[in-house]
Amino acid sequence: MAGTTIDHLVAVTAFLAAFFIFISLFSQTLQTAIIYQRHRQLAIKCSDLLDNILLNPGYPLYWGQQNCTPTSFGLREPEEYQYKLSPFSLMRLRSSTGEPVYYPKTGLWYSNITVGFGNFLLVPYTEIINYSTVLDLLGINGSYGFQLTITPLIVVSINEAQPNPLMLAVNVSGGGFPLANAVINYCFIIVSTQGNYPSYTVEYGNALTDEKGVVILNFTNVNGESTSYAIIVYAHLSGLLGIGYYEHVVYNENYVIPLISDFESREIIIAHSWDVHGGDNPAAISYNATFVMLTENYTLREISIENSTGKVGLINYGEGKPYKTLIIPTYNPGILIITYKKSTVESGIVMMPWGLSSMAFPITFGGDPSGKEWVATDIRQVVVNKISYQAKLTLWDLQGYSIVGGW
Repeated sequence: MAGTTIDHLVAVTAFLAAFFIFISLFSQTLQTAIIYQRHRQLAIKCSDLLDNILLNPGYPLYWGQQNCTPTSFGLREPEEYQYKLSPFSLMRLRSSTGEPVYYPKTGLWYSNITVGFGNFLLVPYTEIINYSTVLDLLGINGSYGFQLTITPLIVVSINEAQPNPLMLAVNVSGGGFPLANAVINYCFIIVSTQGNYPSYTVEYGNALTDEKGVVILNFTNVNGESTSYAIIVYAHLSGLLGIGYYEHVVYNENYVIPLISDFESREIIIAHSWDVHGGDNPAAISYNATFVMLTENYTLREISIENSTGKVGLINYGEGKPYKTLIIPTYNPGILIITYKKSTVESGIVMMPWGLSSMAFPITFGGDPSGKEWVATDIRQVVVNKISYQAKLTLWDLQGYSIVGGW
């Protein structure tokens, strides 16, 4: 009798153990299925949200060229279709990568998208669209976080292979692979220091990359050690277009920095570098600004600017550090080219895109996905004023979820 009772107790214990093991495994499997479904929903949300951002111009339609805060968010160029984005709407997004810049003469902080020395894009916080605003406009504030990156699809890198006579090596790649037989058109800009204000001349040419995506450009009449110059290279292959640029300046102890002041009036501030970044031996700098637009045959068409020449900085800085202003003459994308000099042998050149794509600037906008438990990613190939870009959206759920228990 006692043996039978013990057998029953062992059987019941074994049954209960098996039952709870089954429940545990079933619960874990069920939670895994639920999380898989949530991941799938997040991926679908990411794809839908990316399309909503890229295929919608927002409202007002031309908010990228105005000072207003949009009531509906989207980046599509209003007069275009499909995945063609507005270069000005992209300019108004607050960069989440560059260090903000403070300019005491205006008392404002500036969102910083600067790609190396001489390639500036500084937009005041009073003009930018920040991350929290876009979360509200998209209706996902408190539910999701995201990061949007817009990067050039074709990368054109330029290096000085030899200074005198000048030789420049151009490397063209796309998706991490060299682009062989890509056609390049270049605009070679040489700074002249003759006269009261500096100026420049332009030399045009074209070439073809080799099987490694490389081409060497020779400028036999240029001494790269004593000459300030810049080169803009356009590379195109199979309908894709990319831009690269390179500047060499003889003098960079004092220089000019363009800052966007007002989108709607197209006002630009010409500041002295000492006022923005500080430095040693501040000195007065004379400058000459020119606005250029790319033509169909890859040459630069100049558009005249009022008050294009001037001086910034005073020898006696106790009297103040004034800045100058100028007006971009058009809403069309282009490049503001500013040559500067301290003396006939101390010169340089800086450039600023008017419209993000004019110099193929990248932009990263939004939150930081690092450390998140799960993120969904989707990409699209887009065009920004004829320049090929890749748009990538990373999305994560702010609520979070994980598997509880397990065996």
